[in-house]
Amino acid sequence: MLGNNKIMAFVATADAARSRNFYEKVLGLHVTSDDEFALVLNAGGTTLRVQKAATVHAPPYTSLGWEVKDLQASVRALIERGVNFERYPHFSQDELGIWHAPSGASVAWFKDPDGNLLSLAQI
Repeated sequence: MLGNNKIMAFVATADAARSRNFYEKVLGLHVTSDDEFALVLNAGGTTLRVQKAATVHAPPYTSLGWEVKDLQASVRALIERGVNFERYPHFSQDELGIWHAPSGASVAWFKDPDGNLLSLAQI
C-alpha cells in the first residue's frame, strides 16, 4: 500500500537554533520550513522533520543515515566541519572511525547536537 509513497524521516531537538545550524551549515541540508513545531529540511529528496521538543531522549541506535559514494572523503569533510565520529569497542574501526563490515559495506557514526545517532555508509 505505501510502497509507492515517499517516506519522511523524523528526529527531535530541544534546541532548534543549534539543530538548524548543524543540519543546515554543517551537514549542508536545505531548510524548507521552520515553524513552532519543526525544522523541515530536504535531505536528498527526503523530507527530514526535526521536531521541536522540550526534552530529547535520543535512542542508542542509528536514527538517520546517508549512503555516500566516498565514505573516507565524506568523513574527512565532516571532521573539518567539527563533527566527531563515534568509536565502539565491539567494532574494529580505522583511524577515521570507519567500520568495515564483513558484507563489504563501510559505516561511520556521529551524533547531532541532541545526541541522535547518525551514520554515513558506503555500500
